[in-house]
Amino acid sequence: MGLLERPWLKSYEDGIPHSIEYPDVSLGSILSGVADEFPDKTAIIFYGKKISYRELENEVKRLANALIALGVRKGDRVGLMLPNLPQALIGYYGILKAGAIVVEISPLYVERELKHLIADSGAEVIIALDIFYPRIEAVINGVHLKAIILTGVRDYLPPVLKLIYPIKAKMEGQWIKVKKTRPVYDFKDLIKRSRGDDPCIDVSAGDTALLQYTGGTTGIPKGVVLTHRNLMVNLLQCAHWMPALKKGEEVFLGVIPFFHVYGMTACMNFCIYLASTVVVLPKFKVEEVLKSIARHKTSVFMGVQAMYVAINNYGKVRDYGLSSIKVCISGAGPLHAEVQERFESLTGGKLVEGYGLTEASPVTHCNPIFGMRKKGSIGLPFPDTDARIVDPLDGKKDMPVGEIGELIVKGPQVMKGYWMKTDETNAVLRDGWLYTGDLARMDGDGFFYIVERKKDMIKTGGENVYPREVEEALFRHPKIREAVVVGIPDEFRGELIKAYIVLKDGESATVEEITDFCKKEMAGFKVPRALEFRKELPRTLVGKVLRRVLLEEELQKGKRKI
Repeated sequence: MGLLERPWLKSYEDGIPHSIEYPDVSLGSILSGVADEFPDKTAIIFYGKKISYRELENEVKRLANALIALGVRKGDRVGLMLPNLPQALIGYYGILKAGAIVVEISPLYVERELKHLIADSGAEVIIALDIFYPRIEAVINGVHLKAIILTGVRDYLPPVLKLIYPIKAKMEGQWIKVKKTRPVYDFKDLIKRSRGDDPCIDVSAGDTALLQYTGGTTGIPKGVVLTHRNLMVNLLQCAHWMPALKKGEEVFLGVIPFFHVYGMTACMNFCIYLASTVVVLPKFKVEEVLKSIARHKTSVFMGVQAMYVAINNYGKVRDYGLSSIKVCISGAGPLHAEVQERFESLTGGKLVEGYGLTEASPVTHCNPIFGMRKKGSIGLPFPDTDARIVDPLDGKKDMPVGEIGELIVKGPQVMKGYWMKTDETNAVLRDGWLYTGDLARMDGDGFFYIVERKKDMIKTGGENVYPREVEEALFRHPKIREAVVVGIPDEFRGELIKAYIVLKDGESATVEEITDFCKKEMAGFKVPRALEFRKELPRTLVGKVLRRVLLEEELQKGKRKI
């Protein structure tokens, strides 16, 4: 589809280009460029500790040289298992500068999930928070890790908090003594002893930068292969979509997880491209977030609806000065109009909904920040991004305006494919088009609307959860005969995971027993928040469980709002 054939062009706001020129450089070069231009500009604020761009670039170079000294070569995969800390940025860009490939690993993953990601990616080195070491140690015999690099929260705290943190960690049961069953290195010590010169590894835009694992439609985690160009393109698309943001002047709130592709691109990479300051917070705690916005005059806040809901409903929200907020994007799920309107009235800033998927680095659509936007819409396609609504059966015929079909997209931010999975890649990439699996429609102004998400997928608190994975875990419980999982609309989380369980004949179980079992089998965000025991499940004539019937029953109860 050519530029002039795109029906949505008339809806673009002035100042947003339809096409962008993209530099043919590696993603890591943006940090080096900013460090040269703004060496004394504060890059990171972490509980009062400030790190300049010169200091950040120096730490990144030293880590890159340390990785190379440990045997990491261009194209090797290096795991990164960190919450939002300065080390997350240093680790990410250090891996890239060494010419290696970042493998983001959610800190929430349990041993089974962790083992799969390390084994599937072939990562031989992992950088992780020290309190996660027991999980790594538990899977070490089933993978090929040659080196483990550990860091602690206190490593980049200001002096006073460094003294307090060990006491607090011990009180909260987070103090870990590491047993060195494999080569274990200290993050700060490695950096301190390493060279500070640029390793000068030849990395091109077409080289792979990231393996970002996603459940996909089957629920089996697959590594999405994203190149330096994919990620560079997407952050530049973000920048051109928000021309009101000024280089060297913005302050980002870094509370959306950087290990999630949305937080990685729209917050971490985008912030560095703009030579901005990022206020790094490991967890979303509403009072801490409000204090950070007020204290540091945060102007950009990338988040998910649950975060904005929490702020809207906080009793003393008006006691904080939130007028510095300029731009907020809500991703990883729908944004309800009442949440948007309430947040904008509190801050005076703009909050709009965007859309994307891991396979597209991730953003493909967004509502204009200023000017026309539409409630319930994911907005318009990004510059250089084509989008179509096609017949969900044949996948080729374009559907008329207003009619529902499958959303497919094409653009320079679309992935190279799935790691070592040719069949799965060919199933979703056809003739350059990425088939999202989402049912959607487009109106006469070119705005797109998601009608139904990928079949059965649940969006909870900004995370994708695939029912099959949760159900398979439930089936491993010796007392359970059948189980089905459904996403129930929930105002705070977007959707709440509910499991319907049929026990084996003669067995009995409690909700607590099943929940405790689930917590050992999967990450916390995947554990069902509600359980219901049943004698049987509704089925079709051929025996397929009718999830929709279960969902309709919940909606009829009138206890939750969509």
